[in-house]
Parts: sequence; C-alpha cells; structure tokens
Amino acid sequence: MDDYNIIIRPLITEQGMHFANTKSAYSFEVNKKANKNQIKKAVEKIYGVKVHKVRTANRRGKNRRRGRNFGITSSWKKAVVFLEPEHHIDLF
Repeated sequence: MDDYNIIIRPLITEQGMHFANTKSAYSFEVNKKANKNQIKKAVEKIYGVKVHKVRTANRRGKNRRRGRNFGITSSWKKAVVFLEPEHHIDLF
C-alpha cells in the first residue's frame, strides 16, 4: 500500500488543534486496512517528522434518515499520531 493511500486526510477540529498544541498529537483519517506501523512510516515520510506512537480507532457509521428512507454512513478508521517533542506539523 502506498504512503499516500494510507493517509486519507487530516482531521482539523477544535479539539484536534488543542491536542496538537498541548500534546503534539495529530488526528488523521486513514485507510481501514492500514496498521500502526504503516501509519507511522507514512506520516514520517509525508510530513518529515519523527513519530513517538500511534493510536487507532475504528469509527462505526451512523444511522441517517431522509424522509421515509433509512441509511447508514460509511465506517472509517481514525489514527491519533503523537510526535516527538521537538517536531510539529503545520496543517494550515
């Protein structure tokens, strides 16, 4: 799997920016089949930083309704990447 196929997009939220400033932790939406080692190598290669650890979570899709029709949104995988103290990523 290519590094650019592993990292889908960074998740930029208020809570995510707070963690980035205080704990040097950044959130990403990643490929469902990617493991922690692949995510670590992809972030290090794409952003040129040193990763300390990676935490992952599988996010289940939510039930949605539009009129009489019911559906469900897609499930996705989230990764929180903790960097070494001297490194940071500029997402803006």
